Amino acid sequence: MNAAERLFLSQGVPPTTIEQITSASDVAKGTFYLYFSSKDDVLGALADRFAQQLLKKIKTAVAKEPPENWKGKLETWAAACVTGYLDSIRLHDILFYGSRPAKRDGLVDNIVIDHLAALLEAGIDAKAWSLEDPHFTAVFLFSGLHAVVDDAYLKEKRVNRARLSHRAQQLCSRAVASTESGTPPAARD
Repeated sequence: MNAAERLFLSQGVPPTTIEQITSASDVAKGTFYLYFSSKDDVLGALADRFAQQLLKKIKTAVAKEPPENWKGKLETWAAACVTGYLDSIRLHDILFYGSRPAKRDGLVDNIVIDHLAALLEAGIDAKAWSLEDPHFTAVFLFSGLHAVVDDAYLKEKRVNRARLSHRAQQLCSRAVASTESGTPPAARD
C-alpha cells in the first residue's frame, strides 16, 4: 500500500497501473490480487488507513489533556483535526475526492465522528455539557470543521494554521457550552 500511495501522490490515480504498484512494491501481480481485486480496493484500503492514522493522532493529542478538562479535550480534538487534515490534504483529496465517486455515508459515518460522539457523550456523563444528541453534534462539528479547512486551503495562499485551529476550537466549545441557566443553546430554539 505504501508503494501505491507514493505513486498516487506522484502521478495521480488514473495513470497508475497495477503493474506499477506491484513493481514498486516488489511483489508479484498474483500476490497483489490475493489482497486486492482492483486499484479501487487499494484506494479503499488507503482511505481506511488514512482515517485510522488521523484518529490515532487525535486520540494521542486528546489523551494529553487532564481527565477533568472536557473543554480542553474538545478543543484539542478540533486542533488535532485541523493539523491532521492540513498535514495530509493532498493524500486526503486523492483518496476521498479525486479518484472515485464520493460516498455520502463517509461524511456522516466514520471513525473520527464516532470518536467525537464518544467524547461528547463522556462529557455529558461528566456533567461538562448538556447535549440532546451527541452524534448529531459530532456530525455537525466534523462537517463544519472539514468545510472551514477546505475553505482556508482553497482561498488562502498560505493557511494560517494557528488562527484556523483557534477559530475551530472556539466554535466547538461554543457548540457545547451551557448558558448560566444550564440550558444548552440548541435546546432553547
